[in-house]
Amino acid sequence: MILQEIQSVDDARVAVYAGLTERQLQNRKDPAAGLFICESPKVILTAMGAGYEPQSLLCERRHVEGDARGIIARAPQRMPVYVGERGVLERLTGYTLTRGVLCAMRRPALPAVEDVVRHARRVAVLDAVVDATNVGAIFRSAAALGVDAVLLTPQSCDALNRRAVRVSMGSVFLLPWTRLEAADGLSPIRRLHALGFETAATALTDRSITLDDLARQAPPRLAIFLGGEGYGLAPEVISEATHVVRIPMYHGVDSLNVGAAAAVTFYALRAQD
Repeated sequence: MILQEIQSVDDARVAVYAGLTERQLQNRKDPAAGLFICESPKVILTAMGAGYEPQSLLCERRHVEGDARGIIARAPQRMPVYVGERGVLERLTGYTLTRGVLCAMRRPALPAVEDVVRHARRVAVLDAVVDATNVGAIFRSAAALGVDAVLLTPQSCDALNRRAVRVSMGSVFLLPWTRLEAADGLSPIRRLHALGFETAATALTDRSITLDDLARQAPPRLAIFLGGEGYGLAPEVISEATHVVRIPMYHGVDSLNVGAAAAVTFYALRAQD
């Protein structure tokens, strides 16, 4: 452990925690150098347990022998641990740290879609879901409710966005995930058909069936498409889907937030052993 005192919000050593945007952290020009920020001891330890590599730690001085102790014990011996008083860290990051610990981690290369879904029976597809809170909530529900893998279209928020990671409570590290794009002349949804999946588009249309109706059919392999917050799924996705499903609603309510809808859908369509 290499302890380094931070006394100024302008300290270049900790720019990764304050001076870089999410896009800069991701470093799309050089993905191998990409980083992401993980917050709170529980989430950081979950990431480390899943094989993610810590690069540095930022915490209140008092947490070195407290909340950060387990992280430091498992981290590389020469990893820098930046410490400072709470007020300095709050000014540096712009908010109160959750239990006073942040970790910069190496962003791994994304696996191939085929590898992520090879043994999956239930896959969640986030199609242009742009809100980090929703992405995090969907990952948490997916991990809890029997989803085997998550795919995100290029328009969706990064799963390793700081807020998405925090809201997911580390669930982004528990499920295999990657980006799903058009390839070899196939749209994203047709790629999944080619890989042996039936697909379910969540949408209100004249051909929509209820979740209960589809659950009774018990598709052996099913990819569930969830649309963006503003306009839902694109018409071409709905038209190409094997099934179009809806959640039965009451009291004149016509829809749910995508995070809530995802949880209901995952539970209703979970694979039966």
